[in-house]
Amino acid sequence: MVHLPMAPDHDDEPIRYMQRTRDWYLALGYGNPYRWAHFSDVPFQPLAKPLSECTVALITTAAPAKGPPVRPPKFDAAGKFYRVYSGETDRDHDLRNSHVAIDYRHSTGEDSNAWFPLPAMRRLAGRGRFKLARRFQGMPTNRSQRHTMEVDCPELLSRCREDGVDVAILVPNCPVCHQTMSLAARHLEANGIATVVMGCAKDIVEHCAVPRFLFSDFPLGHAAGKPNDRASQDLTLELALRLLESAVGARTTMQSPLRWSESAEWKLDYSNPERASAEELAQARAEVDKGKAIAKDIRESTA
Repeated sequence: MVHLPMAPDHDDEPIRYMQRTRDWYLALGYGNPYRWAHFSDVPFQPLAKPLSECTVALITTAAPAKGPPVRPPKFDAAGKFYRVYSGETDRDHDLRNSHVAIDYRHSTGEDSNAWFPLPAMRRLAGRGRFKLARRFQGMPTNRSQRHTMEVDCPELLSRCREDGVDVAILVPNCPVCHQTMSLAARHLEANGIATVVMGCAKDIVEHCAVPRFLFSDFPLGHAAGKPNDRASQDLTLELALRLLESAVGARTTMQSPLRWSESAEWKLDYSNPERASAEELAQARAEVDKGKAIAKDIRESTA
């Protein structure tokens, strides 16, 4: 009998982002840990017609490019946006996922198809899988849950209704993005638009509680598939569509069968204060403080 080697515990256990980020920011010297959105009730809107007859919108938290890309990629507070925006789906766009807490250590951040699957959606729409909405929507990431629910979600719903949207695919990037998209999915679903969240932070999405969730156990910023891997990206999108068609009730999670790499060591590296030196923690604190100052200036200038 051949005995296969057992995998380490962290191999198939998703990162607990709520706890990991709490520990990380406490290590940086910040107090008052963030309280994540949590609901017990979950709205659910079944597909009212075959998916091939549905108009599907892409919702993203990625930001329109401002200037040339930074290599290697890093958090760019100046690239953040604070209002819902729209873009035409019949052409390509340069959108960046330069959010705080994206896992840049284990990714080059060079392939936007890993976080903005518009080309893949155009391909499937061209084959008759669904009808692609004329616009995609950009959803701002806001730590204020009240602002997201009372300001951004109604605006997102209004724009989706203008485009006759039946279904929305929501693709978050950073940890707070996953909460934002979960809140957005709940709002859209409660107002008659079926949704599926494609994400990598399982605990945050399921804690908030959404109708449908396609989980990819990949580093943050890769909810739409592996970078430079069209087969991975196409499969990830197709799994999300199948979940839309098959879910019979809310809180339905499907896990992608794809692995990020042979080793799961990246899960131990992410925002782990136990693996960071005092100098690295100090540098991270300085970068966060700088980002907060830049973001505050942008918010106040656009208010």
